Amino acid sequence: MSTPLAIRVWEGQLMTVWRAWRTAVALSLTQPIIFLLGMGLGVGALVDDRVGSATSLGGLSYLQYLAPALLATTAMTAGSFEATYPVLDGFKWRRTFEGVSATPVDPRGVVHGLMLWWTTRLVIGSLGVGLALMVIPSTRGWGVPVAMLASIPTGLAFAAPLASWTATREDETSFPPIQRFVITPLFLFGGAFYPIESLPAALRPVAWATPLWHGVQLCRDLSVGALVASDTIVHLTVISAWIGAGYVACRIAFDRRIRR
Repeated sequence: MSTPLAIRVWEGQLMTVWRAWRTAVALSLTQPIIFLLGMGLGVGALVDDRVGSATSLGGLSYLQYLAPALLATTAMTAGSFEATYPVLDGFKWRRTFEGVSATPVDPRGVVHGLMLWWTTRLVIGSLGVGLALMVIPSTRGWGVPVAMLASIPTGLAFAAPLASWTATREDETSFPPIQRFVITPLFLFGGAFYPIESLPAALRPVAWATPLWHGVQLCRDLSVGALVASDTIVHLTVISAWIGAGYVACRIAFDRRIRR
């Protein structure tokens, strides 16, 4: 009874996926390496051969430019998934959130426990990408572990708002469009693969308003040791604003859903 409510919810989530932990860890380690070899070295060889590419990429090779961004994009992907199907599962299919509401665990405890679990899931994902970066000599650096930590808030900035949306849904029909028309475009146009200045001027403010671009820039700056204090403050402020707004929305949506 003395265990914090959030820890009880977190433990329940952990037990749900415990049997598949080996697969999750293996995928977290192998997928980043395969992607880096294919995009960073394969496509990167073509990009680096172009005149002026180093200037466009801030003096970095394409592999050095792309690799830190994978920390942020992986966090976005993991956070957006954890906040959709698994959350709806807790409300509708297995109805675990309804079950825990019969215990001292209140809706606030559910939200806090889920955020703790999302953080755990994001740590596992960032470790996989971070280890891949440390294996390759050209992406290895003292800033990588700090960049790994910076990717976690980026994932939470997606997980919290999406979970509040999921709490208002009765089925999963909205999840594929979210992935197709929100997550995938952000993955492609959020600054991970090329500078945002390459986009049309009208689209740049959209990218700047999203947490992914700020997460990509923060992870990249930390990895290569190019932090600028004013830029870092802006990145952290935008990401924190998304997390804060998502948390408040979660509190409201979960309370209504669980208590109805």
